[in-house]
Amino acid sequence: MQKKSFSILITTKNRRGDLDFTLHKIQHLLDRGDVTCIICDDGSTDGTYSFIQENYPEIQLIQNKKSKGLIYSRNRMMDLVTSEFAISIDDDLHFITKNPLEIIEKSFNENPKVGLFSFRIYWNLKEPEITSCNEVLHQMKSFAGGANVWRMSAWRDIPDYPAWFVFYGEEDFASFQLFKKKWDVYYLPEILVNHRVDVKSRKKNADYSLRLQRSLRSGWYLYFLFYPFKTIPGKLSYSVWMQLKSKVFKGDFRALKALFLASVNLIFAFPKIIKNSNRLSSKEYKTYQELEDTKLYWKP
Repeated sequence: MQKKSFSILITTKNRRGDLDFTLHKIQHLLDRGDVTCIICDDGSTDGTYSFIQENYPEIQLIQNKKSKGLIYSRNRMMDLVTSEFAISIDDDLHFITKNPLEIIEKSFNENPKVGLFSFRIYWNLKEPEITSCNEVLHQMKSFAGGANVWRMSAWRDIPDYPAWFVFYGEEDFASFQLFKKKWDVYYLPEILVNHRVDVKSRKKNADYSLRLQRSLRSGWYLYFLFYPFKTIPGKLSYSVWMQLKSKVFKGDFRALKALFLASVNLIFAFPKIIKNSNRLSSKEYKTYQELEDTKLYWKP
């Protein structure tokens, strides 16, 4: 039996159609002898689990009977990986680049200090007509959670993703931990993926306030977990002010609700924050701040 070099990991919940589309798009990768695919069904009620069992029997399928959240599910899958590299993609995302695995392996071999590569992401319901770009490989602060590949030796060198974040922030958490362990996070624009999402319509979604609450609180958790104490008041004040200025004062009272609930979450999270803190020194913080910002969106 051929040794598995790559694992493709997908977390899904109640998006059977999107997942099926993605699996069709990456079938040529799943057919390879050096690839295994692990899917975590996070408590779906739309028949996702039985659908994958029946139509994709070669996939290693696990299930949370009740939804445990994206981050918990990603940890479960990472625990099962036995290959050298682990590729995480969202269930509504697929590769446009034709030979991503060869590029990944070559890039890791040429950059031994890199623990993780983040891909170039095109956010749109349709694939781009132009796929070329002049962007180059470079180090970044963090990465995209649903479009990346881990060197598993780096993953095993740091703590798991923080499942108590539930949603958002696990990428920055891992990036700080990698930075402390002298591993680099790099942007790999040679690999292009299509995230089939209409970003502008998200604000109209029913879960807009919940998403904003979780995004805010994860950012605040990260301040208290990793930032030097003297920087936290300014960072926190600026975060709150920007939400007030750009949303609440313009009549977006769902944002005010999100601010209040995120503040409550922060207070109750302090025992976990104290237990898990891994603070950067002033020198480390300065070096980290000089890194390029995370590239999450690409436009042709």
